[in-house]
Formats: sequence, structure tokens, C-alpha cells
Amino acid sequence: MLFGLDTTILAFVGLIALSAAALAYGLLYTRISAAQQTEERLDRIAGVGARPAGGRKQDPVSSRRKSVQDTLKEIEVKQKFKAARSTNPPLMLRLQQAGMKISITHYVVFSVVVGLIFVIVGFASALPLPLTVGLGIVGAFGLPRFLVNFIRKRRQAAFLEELPNAVDVIVRGVKAGLPLNDCLRMIATEAKEPLRTEFRSVVEALTIGIPLDEAIGRLFERMPLPESNFLVIVISIQSKAGGNLSEALGNLSRVLRERKKMRAKIKAVSMEAKASASIIGSLPIIVMILVWLTSPDYISILWTDPRGQLVLGASALVMMCGVLVMRNMINFEI
Repeated sequence: MLFGLDTTILAFVGLIALSAAALAYGLLYTRISAAQQTEERLDRIAGVGARPAGGRKQDPVSSRRKSVQDTLKEIEVKQKFKAARSTNPPLMLRLQQAGMKISITHYVVFSVVVGLIFVIVGFASALPLPLTVGLGIVGAFGLPRFLVNFIRKRRQAAFLEELPNAVDVIVRGVKAGLPLNDCLRMIATEAKEPLRTEFRSVVEALTIGIPLDEAIGRLFERMPLPESNFLVIVISIQSKAGGNLSEALGNLSRVLRERKKMRAKIKAVSMEAKASASIIGSLPIIVMILVWLTSPDYISILWTDPRGQLVLGASALVMMCGVLVMRNMINFEI
């Protein structure tokens, strides 16, 4: 006993608090590191652009370099706010990124229906009331969001697959003497989905009089990917500072293809670690199911006794923290 309380209960409370803190850190680690990297890049760009001119007349090369630096700084400031939306976009923007042409009302109705179905299944299975309520919450909030995120990631993967080909089309068109708007219009009519839909939005924005840098900037909002951000930056700099667009886009096409090769290589190298993490994460659940099938009276104390339920909840938190740690260790981003 310690201060009139059972030391076992205190140990479990401390373990649960530690697990919750580790879980929160695992969920927010990527966002915190991304925000720190953005701040460091903005500070470096601001430091480069703040060098004094010394009161002397700048030559054309220095003037153009200063113009490019100012444009980059402006783009970085805009991207800072767009990146905050790309990590956790609003529901309507998330549906647009997934290519789902449904309204928020239809999404809410679908979520409520799925939650009610899960609750009915819980009551029909004679599950305890807290578990039934938890199933309803998972069905109403977890499953629809998971489906939207799954469709969104699959659409982004298809976009990345065709983006280098689209950049090559722009390069060939510019070298042949076509205007950039005609090249974008060509992609909007002949490219594969979802590239065709996204570039059609850019062309429609240009048609109603929106400037090129703003119209192409919307591409990153609908496809929050580093590759689409590269394309936005290259075209925005060229529209403001001038330069050889075909050469810049040609270099971008090579970078995109090299990133694709690197991503495939990383996926192949990390496949063994992912398989090991999957086995380690699923092993306790498999063992629990096998013990329940062979000796149900031996393990049923975990959900019939309050102390067993406490142990089961603490174990689930610790397992979730371990899975998140392993996920961050094997999740490589380029």
C-alpha cells in the first residue's frame, strides 16, 4: 500500500499514462518533424534573400537570381500554409482528393448508417454494452474515414505513375513551339485518369482568367504530393522569372523517374522488415485466439474479471505503441 492505494493499481495507472503519451508522440511525430523542417527551410531562404546589395548596380545574372530567390520565398510561404492542409485536410477537400463526387451530407448519412449497422450487429451478438458502443463509434467514424483515405492513396499512386509521362509531353510540346496552355490542354484531354481530371481543373481555371501560377498551384491542393509540388514550383518560377522551361521540365522529369526508382528500391529493401513487424504485431493476437479455442476457461478471465479487463486494456495500449514505433522505423519517405 502507498498513500492508502494499492501499488498494483498505481503501477497500472502509470503504465496506461506512459502508453498514452507514447501513442500521442507516435501519432504526432511526423507532423512535428515536418513543421520543423519547413521552418528551417524558410529561415535558410530568408537568410539567402537578405544579403545586402552593397549599393552597386546588379548585373542581369544577379538580378535574375534575386528574382528567383524572391519567388522561391513567396512560394515557400504559400506552401507552408498548404502543407498544413495537406497533412490533415478538411473533409470536403479530402473527398475531392479521393475523386469522390459526393457531398458532405451523403458522407454523414453513410457514416450514420454504417454505425447503426455495427450497433445492431453488436446487440445481435449479445456483446457487452461498452463494446457495442465502441463498435458503433468505429463504424461511424473509423470505417468511412479509412475507406476515403484508402481511395485517396490509391488515386495519388495512380497520379504519380503517370506524372513523368505528362511532364515529358509538356517538354516535347514546348520544344515544338506550342504554348504551355496548349500543352496542359493536351494532357487534360488525352492523359489517363486521374491526371486528366486534375489538369482539366487547371485548364478550366486558366480559361476563366486565373493567373498561371495560381491555377497550377491548385494542383498541389488537390494532389498534396512532393512531385506535384515540384511541378508547381518549376512552372511558377518560370512564369515570374522567365527561363528555359523545356530544360527545367526535362530535369524535373528525370528527377521524378529517379524518385520512382528509389521508391521501388526502398520498398523492396524494407519488405523483410515489414513482414517481421507484421508477424511480431499479430503474434500476441494469434496466441490469444489459439488459447481461447483450446482452453476458453483459462483465458476468459481477461474479459470477465475487472482486473483482467485492466490488464487487457493496458496490453492493447502497449501493443499499439509498439506497432507505431515499428511503423515509424520502417516507413521511409523520399
